[in-house]
Amino acid sequence: MKGSFGGRLFNTLNAFTLSLIGIITIFPLYYVFIISFTDPYEYLQKSGFVLFPQKWSLGSYRYLLDTDTFKNATLVTTFLATVGTGLSLIFTSAMAFGISRKRLRGRRILMLMILLTILFNPGIIPNYIVVRDLGMINSVWSLIIPVLISGWNAILMKSFFDSIPVELEDAAMIDGCNDIGTFFRIVLPLSAPALAAFGLFYAVGYWNTFFNAILFINDYAKVPLQVLLRTMLIDSETSTGGSSAAEMVSENQLPKQTIKMAAVVIATIPILAVYPFLQKHFAKGVMLGSVKG
Repeated sequence: MKGSFGGRLFNTLNAFTLSLIGIITIFPLYYVFIISFTDPYEYLQKSGFVLFPQKWSLGSYRYLLDTDTFKNATLVTTFLATVGTGLSLIFTSAMAFGISRKRLRGRRILMLMILLTILFNPGIIPNYIVVRDLGMINSVWSLIIPVLISGWNAILMKSFFDSIPVELEDAAMIDGCNDIGTFFRIVLPLSAPALAAFGLFYAVGYWNTFFNAILFINDYAKVPLQVLLRTMLIDSETSTGGSSAAEMVSENQLPKQTIKMAAVVIATIPILAVYPFLQKHFAKGVMLGSVKG
């Protein structure tokens, strides 16, 4: 059936608007990717504006991967994203499982304490004092332990555990499982959508660790990738003077802009690569607690 003129006009304008928004959104990502692979000669000759390079180069990536500071920052960020995400999932799911069992004594008090952590943030200074008194200043664990459990994620995961039939737990108890065995053998295998969704949230949070690293890390060899990117950005903006393409190549130097763009690509690609593998679980996980029967 043919639509009215107004309907066709609306669909055309809607498609044009969405396409324009898509181009505006994608272009910065495209530009960062292109500049990171642009040859230094071409980048300097075109004054830094290149839409499609005539000659591609991996010089910026080689420079970064040969730099000890960048490799250390990448290892720290990878440690945070893997170990931190694993520990956060274990402790968050364990807490959520505990408060989802009605036979747990003090369950309401624990729920109230979790809600208080969501509603009231102690602030920067109390957090710093706690981390300092625990002896974690300048330690990578200071970027994991203070944010190990998210109260909001624990409550959402609790609502998921509430939907698991209690009869499964009773059957596991009859077969000889205790609470820990039931949790690891019955509950967690059934919680793949929730674990995938919250694992993605935690991984993104740890991968983008920035503010806590500035507060708690003094050793530059232990800073995560995002802090290093911020330092590179400041250094490139505060530096003055310039060199011609011939001078830079003769000195085996690369434009700071291409190095910075290459660092952004390296810092972005790994976390983006996780999404396709978790997509089938992610759609289910984000709907946790939305429908109650």
